Amino acid sequence: MLRFSLLLLLVLTGLQPLPLAAQSSISKVWVPDLGNGMYKNPVLYADYSDPDVVRVGNDYYLTSSSFNAVPGLQVLHSRDLVNWTIIGAVFTQQPPAARYAVPQHGNGVWAPAIRYHNKQFYIYYPDPDLGIFVTTAKDPAGPWSEPVCIKEAKGWIDPCPLWDEDGQAYLVHGFAGSRAGFKSVLTVSRMRPDGLGLFGDEVLVFDGHDKHPTIEGPKFYRRHGYYYIFAPGGGVATGWQVVLRSKNVFGPYEDRVVMDQGKTPINGPHQGAWVDTPDGKQDWFLHFQDQGPYGRVVHLQPMAWKNDWPVVGEDPDGDGKGQPVLTHLKPAVPGKPQPLATPSTSDEFSTNALGLQWQWHANPQVGWSFLNGNEGFLRLYSVPLPEGYKNLWQVPNLLLQKLPADRFTATTKVSFTPRFEGEKTGLVMMGLDYAYLSLISQGGKVLLGQSVCRNADKQGVETSSAVVEVPAKQPVYLRVQVLPGANCQFSYSLDGEKFQPLGPEFTAREGKWIGAKVGLFCTRASQTNDAGAADFDWFRIE
Repeated sequence: MLRFSLLLLLVLTGLQPLPLAAQSSISKVWVPDLGNGMYKNPVLYADYSDPDVVRVGNDYYLTSSSFNAVPGLQVLHSRDLVNWTIIGAVFTQQPPAARYAVPQHGNGVWAPAIRYHNKQFYIYYPDPDLGIFVTTAKDPAGPWSEPVCIKEAKGWIDPCPLWDEDGQAYLVHGFAGSRAGFKSVLTVSRMRPDGLGLFGDEVLVFDGHDKHPTIEGPKFYRRHGYYYIFAPGGGVATGWQVVLRSKNVFGPYEDRVVMDQGKTPINGPHQGAWVDTPDGKQDWFLHFQDQGPYGRVVHLQPMAWKNDWPVVGEDPDGDGKGQPVLTHLKPAVPGKPQPLATPSTSDEFSTNALGLQWQWHANPQVGWSFLNGNEGFLRLYSVPLPEGYKNLWQVPNLLLQKLPADRFTATTKVSFTPRFEGEKTGLVMMGLDYAYLSLISQGGKVLLGQSVCRNADKQGVETSSAVVEVPAKQPVYLRVQVLPGANCQFSYSLDGEKFQPLGPEFTAREGKWIGAKVGLFCTRASQTNDAGAADFDWFRIE
């Protein structure tokens, strides 16, 4: 009965896994593979924050922080570290379900680690308010096991396991000052060999206060008799990549900066994963760069070893500290060159599953949406606004996706069928500030207008402008054009050909620990015994 109920929920909310074949569309706005044996950074121009990667055979799998977005802990796949597709997600209901039934901005899944051990995948992730969780799978595309809390703790973050050559297991992690009351230190605990529990003898192995403030996000490795902890220092936007090494798992650890911004435009290059090629002859490092409203985008750096220290990126002066590359030769991997691949962005709504790029702002509920793949549309039902409503920051039924590049256009075709006064649907650019173009049922008419909210996280109030009336039951095309600097111009069309700008230009802002997101919503102002709906024919990023 539980399994049936879960399947019913997934069907009704449109969140069942999407076949890989349906994820094969190539981005029209950013392709990192240059087609000549080279690639350009970022290899993922989207907010895959705090990325971690593992290689299993010839395949690479990546996961990243998902915070309060659901499906959570998306998993991506590549065979060359440049061409990536989304293949699944760990959960469609973030636990505990009741807590995450409402938006929990900045909470939820922080920096995870993905590993493969004893023919099984493990993902460890922290919930900074609840503790350290682990989930397992035989297939990285899923299904994944129900997450288990292996350490109840407030402020423990960024866990990463290590299974040693002698069968012993360990877990390294950092601390969130906002919860624990202190930060900038790393600790190691002994872990059960099955990875499903800790033994409790926690040891503080590194204090970064003096040289590497805000050291966090550690990743644990073993090589040539050394234990290595890769960890970022200096903060998200301006920091650097630190590597610690020791002959003893509990230290003492030496430290070295192995990459910083150098003379490049890539700010704060740090926090990520070391992987090698299947033949073991090349080493690579994936990390993020904070681009504000575009989120923490993912770069790929060549990596070399010098006197058992890694050097990440290019090292023009030979001092052992690298800087990011903007373009480079692709990794040397077995077989023929890999076909172009990018995470999906557009969705024609032509199957009975939403594209895996979509995420809700909270745990989805039955009655939010219906996906009619046979007729090719997504229906969003108008959902009552939450009690004490101030703005969309409080609304859980926002269906959003990451921004896919610094320049793009998002367009959707919608048919609105309201039943009550105050029902509303639209296209939104969501963040700490947000703006949207919406259709609203008001005074027996359907009105189209732009709304803007500043400081939404601080209960800012929406202002509306440029309202026009549109014919009832008339399909309307809504569009937002995004230019470098996250400058957004909304427009609309009644025929899909000629678009009319509506409202002033809006500059997008990031959300809480995430980039801005673009997507759809449908709400109503009052609690009634039924709802109107909006049918979206498609959503296209170009």
